Amino acid sequence: MKIICVGRNYVAHAEELKNLVPTEPVLFMKPETALVPKRNPFFIPDFSDDVHYEAELVVRINRIGKNIQEKFAHKYYDAVTVGLDFTARDLQHKLKEKGLPWERAKAFDGSAALGRWIKFDQLENAENPVFHLLLNGNKVQEGRPEQMIFSINQLIAYISQYFTLKIGDVIFTGTPAGVGRVQKNDNLRLFLEDQEVLYLNVK
Repeated sequence: MKIICVGRNYVAHAEELKNLVPTEPVLFMKPETALVPKRNPFFIPDFSDDVHYEAELVVRINRIGKNIQEKFAHKYYDAVTVGLDFTARDLQHKLKEKGLPWERAKAFDGSAALGRWIKFDQLENAENPVFHLLLNGNKVQEGRPEQMIFSINQLIAYISQYFTLKIGDVIFTGTPAGVGRVQKNDNLRLFLEDQEVLYLNVK
């Protein structure tokens, strides 16, 4: 199983972090050990004092594909959820200043959480489902596919040029504006349309 992630895929998020808006998808990957086990909390790692939440729409690959054309990309995923990409922002800044890869800041154990999967035909607006994140009951992020710089189908076509997609792989499609720091005893609730797909405590 591969966890493929897309950075800076919403203009407002790129701007809030003072990053350039990309002209092609920014990709990075997480190992399977990055997944928070079901019913477990998220543990803030000892090596960071500034871990940020990033809520993202996530799609699940349902067939093997390589060099997929964009017009056929919709055939390669069957379910969607909302996930959390946790980032050790302080460590990421240090790595970026040195021109080093981000893995330690983005792909550490427990740095990804997935909600329950929903089939697209179970959504009211399958073409453009809205998702949002509540932090301690307050809405802090909201997004929808139409706001993405690169659409889901464009991402699949692009990613499959470099990596063969296999059944069970997941793609985190990028986060909208509103990212922020998590602290111990926070609770995070992810929604896809009006359905809660994940409740996560922070320890």
